[in-house]
Amino acid sequence: MNIGFVGVGRMGANMARRLQERGFHVTTLFDTNRTTVTALASELSATACPTLGDVTAGADVIFTVVSDNTAMRAIFSGADNLLVNASGKIFINCATVSPEVHEEVEELAQKAGAETLEACMASSITQAREGSLYLMCGGNEETFARAEPLLRELSSSLRFVGKTGEAAKVKALVNMVMNINTAGLAEGLGLGDALGLDLAMLREVFGQTGAASRVLQTDADDMQNRDHACFFSAAHAAKDSGIALDLADEVGLDLPVATATREQYKRMIAQGLGELDKSGIAELTFKSRHQHSGDRV
Repeated sequence: MNIGFVGVGRMGANMARRLQERGFHVTTLFDTNRTTVTALASELSATACPTLGDVTAGADVIFTVVSDNTAMRAIFSGADNLLVNASGKIFINCATVSPEVHEEVEELAQKAGAETLEACMASSITQAREGSLYLMCGGNEETFARAEPLLRELSSSLRFVGKTGEAAKVKALVNMVMNINTAGLAEGLGLGDALGLDLAMLREVFGQTGAASRVLQTDADDMQNRDHACFFSAAHAAKDSGIALDLADEVGLDLPVATATREQYKRMIAQGLGELDKSGIAELTFKSRHQHSGDRV
C-alpha cells in the first residue's frame, strides 16, 4: 500500500514518519511550503510532488492535514486538485474543518470514483509521532474497515462515530470545551497570581478539586512559566471555537461562554500572539503581562 500526504506540517510530518517506521511505503508528499516538503521527502525517501495530482497518482491512500475550510476545498476542487485520476483511491481527511466541507469533499470524491473518511484528531504532535492519536472517524463503514489497520498504527484510541460530518461535529465540541477550560484555567491562575497566592500550591489544589481538568495537566506549567511553544495555536483555537459556534447558530443555541472564549483567542490574534500555543491565553490574564496598558479581561 502506497501512502501519500498533503500537508506535512508538524502533525502531518510526524504521522508520515510513524507510518514509515511501521513498515508502510510513504511515497508522495505535498505542501505549499516547498522547503518543508523537500526536507521530509529526503528523510523518508519519498517524492516531493509539484502538483496535487501527482500525490494521488503515486499513492493508494492519501492523508490530508490542512489548515481550514478554504484549504480543504482548494485541494479537492481547485485548478490543481487531488481528484484527477482518483478512481479507487481513499482520502483520509484529518483537518479540523466544518462538517459541511467533509460532506462536500465526499460528494466530489464519489463522483471521481474515490472514497473519503474523516479521521479527526484529538491529540497533538507528540502523539502523532508515537502513534497514540485519539481518532474520531466518520464516513462509510466499509471505507472505515478498509482503512482501520492503517489508522490503528497511528492511534491508541480509534472510534467510528457515524456518517460523514458526524466526527467533525464531535471534534468541534471537543475543541470548544478544551478552549473554554484553557481560558478558565488562565483566568484562575492569573487571578491567583494577582492575589499573591503560591501558584504551585494553587495548581495542586485545582488538581484535587472540581477545578481539575485535562488542560490543568498539559498547560498550567506553561502558563505559569510563560513557555508557549506551539503544539496547538491560539489561531487554531479561535478557528475551531468558531466552527462550534456556527453549529450552535444552525440549531438556534446561544453559547455565551464559548463566545467569550473565542473572543479571548481573537484578542490574542489581534495582539500578534496567534501563533503562540493556546496556553498563551495566560498572557491576557496575568496582570503583569498585559500587552497594552488598560487591557482588562
